[in-house]
Amino acid sequence: MLHYEHIDQTSDFLRTALDPVPDVAVVLGSGLGDFAEGLADPKALAYAQIPNWPVSSVVGHAGRLVAGHVGTRRVIALSGRSHFYEGHTMDAVTFGTRVLGHLGVKTVILTNAAGGINRSFASGALMLIDDHINLMGANPLVGANEDRFGVRFPDMSEVYSARLRDLAEDVAHRMGLSLERGVYVGVSGPSYETPAEIRAFRTIGADAVGMSTVPEAIVARHMGIEVLGISCITNMASGVLPQPLVHDEVMETARRVRGGFIALLEGIIGRL
Repeated sequence: MLHYEHIDQTSDFLRTALDPVPDVAVVLGSGLGDFAEGLADPKALAYAQIPNWPVSSVVGHAGRLVAGHVGTRRVIALSGRSHFYEGHTMDAVTFGTRVLGHLGVKTVILTNAAGGINRSFASGALMLIDDHINLMGANPLVGANEDRFGVRFPDMSEVYSARLRDLAEDVAHRMGLSLERGVYVGVSGPSYETPAEIRAFRTIGADAVGMSTVPEAIVARHMGIEVLGISCITNMASGVLPQPLVHDEVMETARRVRGGFIALLEGIIGRL
C-alpha cells in the first residue's frame, strides 16, 4: 500500500542530503550504470542508506543514488531499480519515481536494456520510446488514489514527451549517432518471452520488450513529470535468432555501447 508519509520522510532525508536538489533525474537500466560514474562532483548514497528505499538484487544494478553535475546541470542518477519480478509490489517498484516527483524533479529519463522485436534493429541499437504497451498484468495506480500526487484518471495520450523525443533525435543527429524509434512492451518476467509471445507482440505493434520502465513512466505522468524513454537493444528477442537468451549477453552488449549511450544522455541533459 502506498504511504504518503514514507515518501515524505524519504524526500525530507534527500533534501537535506542533496541540497540543492536537482530537477533532472536519470534511471539507469541493466548494465547502463556507468553514466552515474561520470557525474562531476558526485555524492553517492547506497539505497540501503536511504529510509524506506527498496533495494534491487539484480545483477547489473548497483543499487545507489548519485547526485552530481553534467556541465552546469545538476542531476540525480538512480543506478539500478526494483523490479516487479523480484516480488516487489508496484508501490515499491515506483517508490523512487514518487520520491523524485515529491522532490520537485520536473524531467526524468528512463533507460532500460530491452530485447529487439523489430527485425530491422541491430543488437546494441539505441531506441527512443515513442509509446508503450503494458502487459505486466498490473498497473501502479490501482488502489486508493493519492490526490496529492495526481488525479484519479490521468491522461496517457503522450506518456513520452514529444518535445524531449525531438530534442534527443536532434542531439543524436548532431553527434552522428544512429537512433531508432519504436514502441516498448512491458512484461512481468523474470522468464524471457517465448517465440510465440514475441510474434504476438510484433503483431500488436511492439518493437522492443522489457521488464521495467512502464510502471515508472505511468507514475511519472501521474505526478506531472515530463518523461523521455531510451531502450538499449541488448539482445534480439526470443525466436528472432536461433540461439537461447542469457543475461550475460545483455550485460556485455550494454558495456559495448556505453560510450555512445553516455554521450547521448549528456548531450540531451546539456540541452534541457
